Amino acid sequence: MNDLAPLLTPEGRALLDEVRGTAPADELAVATRLRRDHPAPLVSAALAQARLRQRAVAKFGTEDAHRMFFTPHGVEQSTRASVAAYRAARLTELGVTSVADLCCGIGGDAIALARAGIRVLAVDRDPATAATARANADALGLGGLIEVREADVTEVDTSGHDAVFVDPARRGGRGRIFDPEAYSPPLSWAVAAARTARVAALKIAPGVPHEAVPADAEAEWISDHGDVKEAVLWFGTEPGAVRATLLPGPRALRGAGLPDPPVRPLGRYLYEPDGAVIRAHLVADVAAELDGGLLDATIAYVTADTLRPTPYATAYEITDQLPFNVKKLKALLRERGVGVLTVKKRGSAVEPEELRRKVKPQGPNAATVFLTRVAGAPTMLIGAPAAV
Repeated sequence: MNDLAPLLTPEGRALLDEVRGTAPADELAVATRLRRDHPAPLVSAALAQARLRQRAVAKFGTEDAHRMFFTPHGVEQSTRASVAAYRAARLTELGVTSVADLCCGIGGDAIALARAGIRVLAVDRDPATAATARANADALGLGGLIEVREADVTEVDTSGHDAVFVDPARRGGRGRIFDPEAYSPPLSWAVAAARTARVAALKIAPGVPHEAVPADAEAEWISDHGDVKEAVLWFGTEPGAVRATLLPGPRALRGAGLPDPPVRPLGRYLYEPDGAVIRAHLVADVAAELDGGLLDATIAYVTADTLRPTPYATAYEITDQLPFNVKKLKALLRERGVGVLTVKKRGSAVEPEELRRKVKPQGPNAATVFLTRVAGAPTMLIGAPAAV
């Protein structure tokens, strides 16, 4: 897997076409058959690449995923294509025509930038990763816009580019790295590199502490179909601005610096803000838009008396508010014939699957249960998605 060269030969590419879509249960039989005519290491490499391509479909789409090349780490850490395309579009709007993509990985962001017409210098110090990025640029016909360089990003001169994009490694031998200074390279180095360019974007973990955001940066949290994907520090845009961007769309909520929303009694509707809104600390902005308040000062649920459409939160109509009690919940669900139960929690230690096992929902109807706190007290709220 550290040498893509055999897979880039006509024989290797033909094998990749042949093993496309091979189910895990069929791999042994397929490998046995193919090894009669092809070297065993090449067959193994093709099957491993086919597995990675199948996993990559969720991020890159079927057409691109089955043309690209991947490493196991690259599949996990690469930017989702929709997010990379959004960022490339924003850089284009900022007048950027060339980007130094530092810590480029397998080239997901470089591909999106090149497709937006931006010239890219893609840099990664790992030989296998750089080779994969180069193979991907060629496979997608973008080699003319993407120069891949195997080098230490801290030693690369970026002065000839309009913008810098840095995606530091946030995983180590023991899993995720939460301290920004333990990134590779550290966040402080990435910030210093960003400040040398007219425009810069630093991809960081969405859980980054807000106090770690430099005063001269704009902080953006991005979600895709409701799943928070990343945070980005922008330089050369709006210093001090905070925004939540929701894809598809994009829809962007820019923070107005509002104070915390008031705590109020449960209204008819409960709104669950998008994860990017919560991470960006913009729940107050959504509450103001909905003329609502919080059920609890520490919980990011907004309640209101009226139903208003908003892209930044999902609305539920609440029918019941009960103190936390599994027996009462089980009896109520049985009475209403609820067999399809969605359990959401915020501020509760109870696991959704554990609750489902205990209440044993049965029947033709559906309901949503929120396990949360209301004015500090463990509470169950029962309702259903509201038709806006």
